[in-house]
Amino acid sequence: MRCLVVADLHYSLPQFDWLLAAAPEFDVVIFAGDALDIGSFVDFRGQILVVKKYLSLLSAITRVILCSGNHDLDERSAEGEKIARWVGDISELGVACDGDSLTIGDTRFTVCPWWDGPLVKGRIEAQLRDAALERAERWIWVHHAPPANSPTSWGGKRFFGDVELVRWIAQYQPFMVISGHVHQSPFIADGSWFDRIGTTWVFNAGLQHGRPPVCIVLDFDEGAAFWIAAGEAQRIDLRAPLRRPAAPIENPPAWLTSMGRIADPLFSSSTSAGEVRRKHV
Repeated sequence: MRCLVVADLHYSLPQFDWLLAAAPEFDVVIFAGDALDIGSFVDFRGQILVVKKYLSLLSAITRVILCSGNHDLDERSAEGEKIARWVGDISELGVACDGDSLTIGDTRFTVCPWWDGPLVKGRIEAQLRDAALERAERWIWVHHAPPANSPTSWGGKRFFGDVELVRWIAQYQPFMVISGHVHQSPFIADGSWFDRIGTTWVFNAGLQHGRPPVCIVLDFDEGAAFWIAAGEAQRIDLRAPLRRPAAPIENPPAWLTSMGRIADPLFSSSTSAGEVRRKHV
């Protein structure tokens, strides 16, 4: 199984267009929150309509998983907590979303909402407890905020992660947690797009503007994770202990060169990682 991971597109329609073009290469597209942009001049209701259309098109191509992020919150619950009510509606499009757990092959995905208070936090705790009863060989959480005190949540001056997530990881030790939220982590000193807490892999793709978006590809058949940003591509071995730094991709696989043709001439079949970096300096 091969999964394409994105987060923090923030209503960037060129990036959504790229996602549609790339989706046929993947068994699952995982969207780790912040599909919308609360700072956009586009009305929030209009953003929701457009993003739902993209999600409908994506779900006709491949399996789609989406969790809410802090930019996706469109209402308050009766108890006063901010929620992404529109995300709950996308299940009718065939998209796995907040509160869902689903099994694909030997992989169990659990999709967590953004929590803004004790009630939703309590629902996540109950969700994880119930999902643990049916955990598969690989249990993957999709949770917008990365864990606290991890390079994946480092903002340059302090960590912006979720302390409760650290506790949940310690309790359940899932195989992997897929996040976003902290845009700069992979691009700054002491930050990273990957981490390991105990036996749990943690990922945060980061954010770059323009087309294509930064993305992570999880290739479970190969046992590898790939991080693809503008002018840079790295790889880590999921079957080995945590090692830093990640290795550059010397021989890009066929699906990666295909993504390059979709996005821009980042890769060609005869282009090495070193040549790629020189082209983008």
